[in-house]
Amino acid sequence: MPRRAKINPSLGKSIIRSRFEGKRRPTERDTELHTTDMNDGPSWTKLQSITEQRDLDEFLHTAELAGTEFTAERMNVKIITGDQTTNPYLLTAAEEKEALRKHSERRSMLRVPRRPAWDASTTPNELHRAERAAFMDWRRELAHLQENEGLLLTPFERNLEVWRQLWRVLERSHLVVQIVDARNPLVFRSEDLAEYVREIDARKKCMLLINKADMLTERQRAAWADYFEGEGIAYLFFSAKTSNEELQEELEREEAARLAAEIKQSMVVSLGNSASGDETEAAIEPTAEPAVEPTKEEAASAAMAEFEARVRAVDLADAELRTRVLAPTELVSILVRECPSLADEHSHGRMVIGLVGYPNVGKSSTINALVGSKKVNVGSMPGKTKHFQTIHLTRDVVLCDCPGLVFPTFATTQADMVCNGVLPIDQLREFSGPSALVARRIPKWVIEATYGIEIRTRPAAEGGDGVPTATELLTSYAAARGMFKAGEGNPDESRAARVLLKDYVAGKLVHCSPPPAWPGGSSADFNSEHYAPAAVAKRTRHLVAASGENGSADLQGFALKHAASDRSDVRRVVAANSSGSARIDALDDGFFASPGALLSAQRRAKSHLVKQGSGYAQMQVAAAARPRVNDRGEPIAPESGTGALSARPDKHHKKKRAGKRRGGVGNGGATAAASAGGDDDGGFY
Repeated sequence: MPRRAKINPSLGKSIIRSRFEGKRRPTERDTELHTTDMNDGPSWTKLQSITEQRDLDEFLHTAELAGTEFTAERMNVKIITGDQTTNPYLLTAAEEKEALRKHSERRSMLRVPRRPAWDASTTPNELHRAERAAFMDWRRELAHLQENEGLLLTPFERNLEVWRQLWRVLERSHLVVQIVDARNPLVFRSEDLAEYVREIDARKKCMLLINKADMLTERQRAAWADYFEGEGIAYLFFSAKTSNEELQEELEREEAARLAAEIKQSMVVSLGNSASGDETEAAIEPTAEPAVEPTKEEAASAAMAEFEARVRAVDLADAELRTRVLAPTELVSILVRECPSLADEHSHGRMVIGLVGYPNVGKSSTINALVGSKKVNVGSMPGKTKHFQTIHLTRDVVLCDCPGLVFPTFATTQADMVCNGVLPIDQLREFSGPSALVARRIPKWVIEATYGIEIRTRPAAEGGDGVPTATELLTSYAAARGMFKAGEGNPDESRAARVLLKDYVAGKLVHCSPPPAWPGGSSADFNSEHYAPAAVAKRTRHLVAASGENGSADLQGFALKHAASDRSDVRRVVAANSSGSARIDALDDGFFASPGALLSAQRRAKSHLVKQGSGYAQMQVAAAARPRVNDRGEPIAPESGTGALSARPDKHHKKKRAGKRRGGVGNGGATAAASAGGDDDGGFY
């Protein structure tokens, strides 16, 4: 046999040799230390984009960039096991209260970057350098808050060009409207923006437009109205979604009426032509001239005049505006009334209203609702979404739309930012925190009624409080919707989390934050009208009215349907992924559900058919099932030191094969001896 080659040309060996080429190979001693000296990977990994890192990865990466080495010996590593009933990515009630106190004390430090002062003698290069220097100083102030003060900030806009567009919008606008989400207005409001507008020109005004106000009840709008009036903040309630839906319905009705009129006219003409001959056609004289289609310019002018007339016809008192959700024409009328008339070189005698807000608060929907109410297409200038746009709403009003940007705001946790829509859900890596926050804010039965599922929670005897954990919520939803991981068959919690969080941000699962120091109490009491069974029944088909014993006292006579979770396969998957005694109880229920299950198991045990993997552990019950007896039928006692369960029946030993041939006996002799039934001890060794 040829000698084995010293170098193995396999691919794995080649990769290892190239990896440690010119370096010392690791030894057993090296495994006791963990260091950051791991620059032996391929060069293309250094060009990968890193947008989000864990705390440990960020620490090691920072140490590597700083040129320092961090070495931790294995004996210094300590493993800490936390409580399974609490989520490590959420704050406790005391921690959240302390964080909100710090936010209140330092909210004046969250400033909007200012544009440096300039005049006609300032050159463009000098202005750009001054803007970059001021922007870097602003970035350093925010970094100081995060690093030295230990405060968590939302991801804010880091592109100077976007802030330059905001500066231009604020300089041109006479009235600055900041659009916020009605479910949590203070998160999307920048307090320093109004101060910056007054620094530019004391005559300019600021106003808060609370969009998505249809998600607030009358009681909730009154609570926020009391808070804004106490703080001296001008506000208006508006719902772009409702306005666009009503506008779309009106356009569909007008289009249907127009088509019906055209069909009727064509039928009259066709019937008249078929019933009349040549003589009749000659006798008929035209009674009216055909209608002349107006040009696009004439139609646009007529629509503009009609829209301005509807705006002027609005007459609402201040008392009516307190909690009223305004229509598009009413909103335009109030904005025109509140906008100051300023003469400058940019307005050309028109009122300029600037719109500022986060990218996800419905700013584009608001503009579409205002522009669409004119029922005519309007172009924008210059037409590029990355720059601010000016839209001529009326002959005297111009909307100045600023690109959506994120202002720096305090946040308690990353999960809170995800639920507020600040962080993108599709790029989410850690989903247990936001999912647990949704389960904490929305009552369990409301989630079950919304999706028709059943959520199994940890019983009170095992430390449960009735609030589902992230795993319990996501497992139940994923199993009911058939979301499983490929190959494993386990519920896909990550996919279920993305669906639930998107529904929460979109408003399918409604939760509204109360104003600060709200006298009503907790957040659950503030949303009590949303979680009333009669209100939930209007939004879902899984909560139906029931009478008598079918209704639940807790649900005020309504019955909850778990259609998506009542299937046997779903129950089996949820039980298999449950924790604590829920899994054991599910196995017991499944075993004793069939009347013949226990009898079948006993028969299988007596016949030695119970094996490992067939559903139950292997049983040694042969002594009890088949007792050993002698020739006279008397039972034989088991040997000392063994129990009845350890007794085994006699085995029929097979005849041993011939041993290995050592001597010079030929094959014939060995074969003959084996065929004669000789033992292995006879002459073969």
